[in-house]
Amino acid sequence: MAKLTLGLQLGYWGAMSPGNAHVEMAQEAERLGFDSVWMAESWGNDCFTPLAWVGAHTSTIRLGTAVAQLSARTPTACAMATLALDHLSGGRMILGLGVSGPQVVEGWYGQPYSKPVTRTREYVDIIRKVLAREEPVVSDGEFYPLPYNGPGAWGMGKPLKPITHPLRADVPIYIGAEGPKNVTQTAQIADGWLPLYYSPYRQEVYADQLVDAKPGFEIAPTVMVNINDDMAQALYPVKAMLGFYIGGMGAAKRNFHKELMARMGFADEAETVQSLFMEGKRDEAIAAVPDQFADEVSLVGPRDRIREKLKDWEDSPVTSLLINGDITLLREMAEIAL
Repeated sequence: MAKLTLGLQLGYWGAMSPGNAHVEMAQEAERLGFDSVWMAESWGNDCFTPLAWVGAHTSTIRLGTAVAQLSARTPTACAMATLALDHLSGGRMILGLGVSGPQVVEGWYGQPYSKPVTRTREYVDIIRKVLAREEPVVSDGEFYPLPYNGPGAWGMGKPLKPITHPLRADVPIYIGAEGPKNVTQTAQIADGWLPLYYSPYRQEVYADQLVDAKPGFEIAPTVMVNINDDMAQALYPVKAMLGFYIGGMGAAKRNFHKELMARMGFADEAETVQSLFMEGKRDEAIAAVPDQFADEVSLVGPRDRIREKLKDWEDSPVTSLLINGDITLLREMAEIAL
């Protein structure tokens, strides 16, 4: 039974900047023995800038993006940001990548959401070449040809390699993946996987997709934690999160979160949650999220119950739990798990 590490998931900013709150939380997580801290991006804050700020105010905790969206920057630009932050932090960088979804990619970044699995492989391959710095980077891929010689090109592009020598050629690359093909590819090309939600009681859902994972492959799901003696109250934030993702984070005809819930054995319930949410019945959608599903992908309830459930996570392939909460929760989880 492997000992789990803990990571701090700082998530999105929301409507306002968190000020120094994220720095203070990261510093406390570092003091408590957390292994990593993670920053997200959507159509608000980027992930690299605030992560650099956190890195400047910490010294040992690893710094991860969860996740940097592929369409937000070209692979060479992403490699440059990774290279710079890895240098400035003394080799603490973890690059977490994700394709996001068609609503964000096409609505915010103005790019087509086509062949996300192929795009991801090409993106990671170029980043690896940049960080290796063995030769000028070339790529004959469909999405990121280097040099570019397509419409509008001057025909003067030349292969380049980074002026700055990377601190590490092997900066860990994790991928946030949900679909079966994407998870299978993640196990083949990445150093770790960032599941949005994962059940240690349904390991068979992903078993076939992880067979090609190399030794040391990390699995780090974000896990909601709520210490509360009242199980209904403890489960509510988890159900609210799931209701939002399954009901609203995607289109009616294509929602990756809903599809994952179905693969995990709750197809009818997922359909109900989405239908209610899209009808504007959000409270009913949240209530329709099965307690069992919410409980399996989270750590909620009394302290002793959480301590017992941690054993099930330790018996799974998961290597780290990424949690979000206030400083009090970080301290309680450190006491329970570390």
